[in-house]
Amino acid sequence: MAENFSTSAARLAGLVPLTLGWTPEQFWRATPEELAGLFRSLEGHVIGGATALPLDQSTFAMLKENFPDG
Repeated sequence: MAENFSTSAARLAGLVPLTLGWTPEQFWRATPEELAGLFRSLEGHVIGGATALPLDQSTFAMLKENFPDG
């Protein structure tokens, strides 16, 4: 099932600061093509001692629980 824009944006808004260290402003100014290119270039590379892999649902749920938006 394909994600809608808001679901994808929310997932990426949480993932980008953790993986790239971007601020929310930097995230929202980036184009979808820029984000896709960055994640393609990171796939399979090591970041902070861990291999960069796509975010799975259980990790996303854990991140939402540990880092609520308020």
